[in-house]
Amino acid sequence: MDGDRHLRSGDNGERSLFIRLLRYAVITVISRIRQRVLQVVIVFFVVFLLLWIAAFLYGSFYFSYMPQATFSTPIHFSYRTDCDTPGSFLCSYPVANISLMKNNRHVLTFGQAYTMSLQLEMPDSPVNQELGMFMIKTTCFSRDGEQTASSARSSGQLLSASSSRFSMLRYRSDLLRQLGTVLLLPAFLTGVTEQKQVLEVELFAEYIEDPYSPSVTGMIEILSNKVQIYSSQLLIHAHFTGIRYLLFNFPLISALVGVTSNFGFLSVLFVLSYLRMLFRGNQRPGQPGPDMRLTERENDMINNQQDNGRDLTVQQRHWDSSR
Repeated sequence: MDGDRHLRSGDNGERSLFIRLLRYAVITVISRIRQRVLQVVIVFFVVFLLLWIAAFLYGSFYFSYMPQATFSTPIHFSYRTDCDTPGSFLCSYPVANISLMKNNRHVLTFGQAYTMSLQLEMPDSPVNQELGMFMIKTTCFSRDGEQTASSARSSGQLLSASSSRFSMLRYRSDLLRQLGTVLLLPAFLTGVTEQKQVLEVELFAEYIEDPYSPSVTGMIEILSNKVQIYSSQLLIHAHFTGIRYLLFNFPLISALVGVTSNFGFLSVLFVLSYLRMLFRGNQRPGQPGPDMRLTERENDMINNQQDNGRDLTVQQRHWDSSR
């Protein structure tokens, strides 16, 4: 009976030891899994934060460095009608004032070259056909009312260094007009299209804004009192060069390169900061650092001064007793 009890107690001890070992192994595995999952989550959030910061830095640089590529605004001409001569229907040239400001900010960026052009939508009427060539004058003014730029262009002049051309509305014979009217009669009746021509006149080829006297308003004057216009619009296009050309024409590649560069730089800074923190954390408490060594030196100097003072005091007492 005693042997059986000893055998049972031994079996129970082995089982309890096995259960304890198994429990310890399970707890160890679970703790390691939790630690790995926590490390993965921390790395994921750190990488996500660095990517977000890199994208934010690139976006801030892009929107602060890149000017507006195109700008368009409608133009409304005005003229006098109180004519002394009854035969004329326009007493003055059509004039329009335009604003080069948008939301209290300058449309044109300093140092950037722009092309300004005027788009005229004109009816294909006999009056415009007989009008021939006409001039368009453009003047830009600063906030103080000073004239910053002036341009006078004909309605078809090609601005170049060696040649200039003059043009007007495209000529079409009466036969072509009649054939076009017959063929496009359904479109004319339904209002899908109109008998008109769109004329685009280049006002400034490379206009660069003066930072000391920026333009805020402009005046466009058509030097003809017989012109007929449906509508008009001012078009401004920017000529990008260098980095701006790459950023505008290759936005995806530029964004990828910019975000990757920022992410790499931020990652290097983060790794260096983390290694420095680990180096400080792994330093032994008893190991003296530079500050501790300096403190020990100061303590040794103070102790030596105190010992010297004590020796002088003892010698002084001995000298007094001997006298």
